[in-house]
Amino acid sequence: MASASFNEQDVLNALRVVQAPYMNIDVVAADMIQDIVITDANIRFTVDFKIPPAFVQDSLESDLRKALANHIPGLGDVTIDLTVSIPSAGDAMARSVVPGVRNTIAVSSGKGGVGKSTVAVNLAVALAQSGARVGLIDADIYGPSIPLMMNVQTQPRAYSEGGKTRLLPTESYGVQLMSIGFLVKPEDALIWRGPMASGALKQFLTDVDWEELDYLLFDMPPGTGDIQLTLSQSLPLSGALIVTTPQDIALADARKGVRMFEKVSVPILGLIENMSYYVCAHCGERDEIFDYGGGKRTSEDLDVPFLGEIPITTRVRVGGDKGVPIVELEPESAVAVSFRDAAMRLAGQISERNMTAPSAPAIDISL
Repeated sequence: MASASFNEQDVLNALRVVQAPYMNIDVVAADMIQDIVITDANIRFTVDFKIPPAFVQDSLESDLRKALANHIPGLGDVTIDLTVSIPSAGDAMARSVVPGVRNTIAVSSGKGGVGKSTVAVNLAVALAQSGARVGLIDADIYGPSIPLMMNVQTQPRAYSEGGKTRLLPTESYGVQLMSIGFLVKPEDALIWRGPMASGALKQFLTDVDWEELDYLLFDMPPGTGDIQLTLSQSLPLSGALIVTTPQDIALADARKGVRMFEKVSVPILGLIENMSYYVCAHCGERDEIFDYGGGKRTSEDLDVPFLGEIPITTRVRVGGDKGVPIVELEPESAVAVSFRDAAMRLAGQISERNMTAPSAPAIDISL
């Protein structure tokens, strides 16, 4: 067979037309194309995924083959090997109290009642379904909902090390979990002052044996109080995700949440509009119950990414009450697809930021 009329640089130039999944850079700029070997007219190379691959692998491989066929004359066989390396938040994360965790995300809202826990749970499970190693901390100490929504009734296992009690996270739907709700009776009310609640959150970080994780999500309490400040001081957060609904009062509070995280130097990874619209199961008519489009307009005004619109359906509520997230209960439904797309957009934002943005400086806030 004749030798190839192209070289490694020709291959890279051909692949630059392919965008990295859920990122605003191409696959070459994202350092996803590695170990190119050209033998005669045949090409073999490795695609190193920077986001979890399960939902994007086939489409990306197809795009890569098409780009090579369109730009490389005399192309022979193409062999693509696959690896995954989710970019970390950096050295500061490796030196943190959870050194085995690559990225930490606060799922927050300016007010209650916007479905923040529903979003956090479904994003976590969707990321796990995509092939990522995921953890979820219920940081809403006074109103924990993760035990019910993830169908966990058992207490985490405990053991003693050096005279100190340590906990092993529970697991459900492939997600490692920790919640104060695992440690108290469901009917018990926690009548704690702020420092006690903040102390419990710190223990979830320092006294729990988290396995290596690509993403650790925090289901935050609503508002901009002690828990938010404690978390921003305790970890170099990869960023915050703001959940809102389309109506004006929720959007006003979402703006406050964005400003709060900006003041403590936590990047805003994006905004999700939950309960965006309702589609009647009988007639198919769409109804914007809480108005429409406010989340996207707000993200544009604040110059933060818009990660998607999640419709409101009865099945989401049913899944939450049964302890089966909708992405697990009805994975092919429109709302599950919306959650998965938002999860991948979130993963893309994190990876692109980690690869291109400088690390945020350390901060010190007096409570």
